[in-house]
Amino acid sequence: MTNFSADIASLFKFSTGTLTVTSMLICTAVSLVIGLAIAFVFSRGEKTSKGFMLTLTVLPAIVQMVIMLVNGDVGTGVAVMGAFGLVRFRSVPGSAKEICAIFLAMAAGLACATQHLAAALIFTAVICIAALVMSKVFPSSVSGEKMLKITIPESLDYSGAFDDLFGKYTKSAELDEVKTSNMGSLFKLTYTIVLKDSSKEKQLIDELRERNGNLEISCGRPVASERL
Repeated sequence: MTNFSADIASLFKFSTGTLTVTSMLICTAVSLVIGLAIAFVFSRGEKTSKGFMLTLTVLPAIVQMVIMLVNGDVGTGVAVMGAFGLVRFRSVPGSAKEICAIFLAMAAGLACATQHLAAALIFTAVICIAALVMSKVFPSSVSGEKMLKITIPESLDYSGAFDDLFGKYTKSAELDEVKTSNMGSLFKLTYTIVLKDSSKEKQLIDELRERNGNLEISCGRPVASERL
């Protein structure tokens, strides 16, 4: 009975050198603050899912705990977290900004795990400030973009079929996808457009309907893929 109690008690003891409950809680708190700052900065001006923001918030703390559990062996910890990191991009491609945010969160978590809290805070602050400055210097070009989907009969050659209307109503129009439908009798075209005047969207759709034989047309904001 005594041995059993000792075994149970040993499960709740820290065996990682100088690691204590207090130091672990302090490191975890700093990791969460850093993660929250990264999520806030890298989601500004972007259509970001709640899942991705939650991931950025808790990722530094997760990385920190993994490194602590492998007794500070950074090589083993990086290998484990690298494998988990690859899972995030196995199906939905991540943007360059998302990849940067994830690597920043992992780097901050590594710094917190080795108890270099000042370095983690300073490094995160510098990178976040740089990201904010760059977002001002090079603003996102996707503002005002809309996804336009046009269904046309197979007899209509879509190459340049709507160029005059796009030149009249849009600042830019790019054909992103062509898809056949209804056993090949219809084509579904997907464009990314930026309207010159958003109040004339209905006029554009009305003229497109005359051109495509009054088949289905939809226009709306690009749908942000659900991340993580």
